[in-house]
Amino acid sequence: MPLPPDPQELELLAESIKTMKLKHCVITSVDRDDLSDGGASFWVEVIKRIKEVNPGTTIESLIPDFDGKTEHIQMIIDAGPEVISHNIETVKRLTPFIRTKARYDKSLDVIRYISAKGKIAKSGFMVGLGEKEEEILKTINDLYEAGCKILTIGQYLQPGLNYMEVVDYITPEKFEEYRVIALKTGFLFVESSPLVRSSFHAENHVKAN
Repeated sequence: MPLPPDPQELELLAESIKTMKLKHCVITSVDRDDLSDGGASFWVEVIKRIKEVNPGTTIESLIPDFDGKTEHIQMIIDAGPEVISHNIETVKRLTPFIRTKARYDKSLDVIRYISAKGKIAKSGFMVGLGEKEEEILKTINDLYEAGCKILTIGQYLQPGLNYMEVVDYITPEKFEEYRVIALKTGFLFVESSPLVRSSFHAENHVKAN
């Protein structure tokens, strides 16, 4: 069992943002399924404290799925981050092999709920895990139909020997093709290249409407 959330963490985080004079920050967390609210109440404390110490700083909250419980997602929405992100990570077929507990449709529901509440919804996924092109295009379309406004697509890189091996290295040209397709689908911002990660150019995403 992990330790309880550290109440000092929110103070240290808020002060670190102030020290670095950040205009925009992306905050994420580990899953805390061991907590009754999935850690949502601590998330709220963190967001509020950042805003108190850094009133001019905008926030993107990159959240877990909170097991799909909308009351916990709503707590994050009410805390007021400018962007709320939840990554779908991979295509539907590969989800059971790549993600331990999270489910593709549940992640879409999280995005759908965030968007329906009038917040900027953002998501992202990796390629190079053995997905087919038609599956990538379907994922792009599924996210858009769920109300996702901002999309990131990046190359999967094996983080250690005990993780899945890379199946394919996608060319920069193909990443650009996916970017153009997603923009034509209707996304407001699309970051798509081999080294793109969730926070890539995140300071621009707060401008999405």
